[in-house]
Amino acid sequence: MATLKITWLAIVVAVAALGGWIAQRFASGAGYGAPVLHWTSLITMGAVSLLALVLGIRVLRYRQGKSKNPIDPIMAARTLVLAQAGAYGGAVIGGWHLGILVDFLAVGSTGSPALVSCIVMMIGALVMVIVGFVVEHFCKIPPEETDGPSTPHQRRDTKGETEGYATRAH
Repeated sequence: MATLKITWLAIVVAVAALGGWIAQRFASGAGYGAPVLHWTSLITMGAVSLLALVLGIRVLRYRQGKSKNPIDPIMAARTLVLAQAGAYGGAVIGGWHLGILVDFLAVGSTGSPALVSCIVMMIGALVMVIVGFVVEHFCKIPPEETDGPSTPHQRRDTKGETEGYATRAH
């Protein structure tokens, strides 16, 4: 399974920020309020982050040998997917509110409750991204040791010694 990439998360933040900025421009031009999430959204964001963290800690404890209860590999994979989805969701939410925040600051609207809501949502989104990275680290499986050249990235040379090599396109 692919790991979280900071560059992809940055791209998601940038695209969401552009979308949030455009939406804010249209909303303010039409006389509507800022399209920010309500503070109650923090409950959902916190629940996703907490669930991912609790399940990730359970996987980590099993990996470290501190838990005698076996972990279902599918559950561990689902925990990883939840953590990654939370990180990407946090990137979207944070980027959206970043775009709105940029528009607020550009027009000099610094005292509005929507501005405070943007900042709070961005902090919550950052927590989601951080939890995603932490739980992904908890779910990493150490590489297995092999006795021979049974892995596809190893071969035997003419002297019978095993050496690693990168896969090449032929």
